[in-house]
Amino acid sequence: MTTFIDHEWELALPVLQEYIAIPARSPMFDPDWETTGHIQRAAELLRDWASARSIPGLVVELVQVPGLTPVLLVEVPATHADLADRTVLMYGHLDKQPEMEPWAPGLGPWLPVLRGDRLYGRGGADDGYSVFAALTAIAAVHEQGGRHARVVVLIEASEESSSVHLADHLQRLLPRIGVADLVVTLDSFCESYDRLWTTTSTRGVCGGVLDIEVCADDPHSGRASGVLPSSFRILRELLDRVEDSATGRLLLSSANVQIPEHRIAEAAVAAAAFPALSSSFRPVDGVQPMGADAHEELVNETWRPALEVIGVDGLPPVADAGNVFRSRLSVKLSLRLPPTADTWAVGEEMKAVLEAQPPHGARVTLRDGARGPGWESPAFTPWLAQAAAEASMQHWGMPVASCGVGGTIPFMGMLGEQMPDAQFLLVGVLGPESNAHGPNEFLHLPTVRRVTAAVAEVLRAHAAHCSSGNT
Repeated sequence: MTTFIDHEWELALPVLQEYIAIPARSPMFDPDWETTGHIQRAAELLRDWASARSIPGLVVELVQVPGLTPVLLVEVPATHADLADRTVLMYGHLDKQPEMEPWAPGLGPWLPVLRGDRLYGRGGADDGYSVFAALTAIAAVHEQGGRHARVVVLIEASEESSSVHLADHLQRLLPRIGVADLVVTLDSFCESYDRLWTTTSTRGVCGGVLDIEVCADDPHSGRASGVLPSSFRILRELLDRVEDSATGRLLLSSANVQIPEHRIAEAAVAAAAFPALSSSFRPVDGVQPMGADAHEELVNETWRPALEVIGVDGLPPVADAGNVFRSRLSVKLSLRLPPTADTWAVGEEMKAVLEAQPPHGARVTLRDGARGPGWESPAFTPWLAQAAAEASMQHWGMPVASCGVGGTIPFMGMLGEQMPDAQFLLVGVLGPESNAHGPNEFLHLPTVRRVTAAVAEVLRAHAAHCSSGNT
């Protein structure tokens, strides 16, 4: 299986590189996506690659609905009749984050560069690899003469915009997909590259744009400062309503939940398997992490809310900043939420808190932004726990590890409500320094090959479990 998968990935790499070169920015970052056509080009490229796979019974369709980003839907029938009524749903996405300059010399967001075991470029690891891994895993089962249930692969194109189009697609497609008893999601992180990591929870996200206006024009700062309150000062006061700036603690009651004891214990086990989470990044000398140790850092990332300012309009570049009073600001906020927090309730509370009694009577408005539910995995059944453990030992030579992640995958929350009895395997390739969403994103090639093999092993284990008469 390893030889087959390695060979198939070598053949797939040129197509993945071609995909990286397409600036298929998610609709939040490319409002004219229908006109620019980049998402369509990426979807058609992946459709054509998928259609060329030699998998018995393969059906590939690019589902297109006016006004919605496309969905690539792949169906593969079960290998044997006794598995025909069992379904595995596999998920990924093809839309991308924006460029986020600057990249290192010789690298660029739309420039695929292969250096050793790393393939650089936007979208290779998040999440262009997913369709290649999914279909290669299915093909590997066939090549080995193995068994698998019916498999449906769904690749959407609005995930980086909080999956704004996915709910409409699922409403149309779920009757066709049916009820899956196993969901495999290929869009997560791994805390290290030395073993298989399974994700047990994802945080929710609640975003918005905070608009502050003080004055109709932009007067000389020497005249207006001390007379009018600047928009930046008002911003500082408003942010203090939702976050303790000294500790980062969120002050919104709906954003804080009781963390389950078993998740705290799980984080302790995971933390013992790798260095402090902050070591995955490159903080400048002297910067102190927010957590006291790896355990606390992991709990902070996965089960505690956190606010980030991710964009600002109204401040000129330093080189162009004249002595002008800042009359207005627009600030984009992103609030990561615990997996079980009510995303919509948090959004309502944040809006009420920020807009109430504006400081100095300024005009303050919070426009709704991204909303994505969090998700907590049900416990693995024995067959899936064993399959993941064996796959990690066989293909990495190390025990499997599990933990939550700080990112958001709205699909998980959506599907968890639709299929409460399903088992979920959430895996990924976004390990240390892979830098999803930022400059120098890369795909770690040994890990993606091993993850592909692990998925193939789980497909075979699922078939064996179903064939033994289990439900």
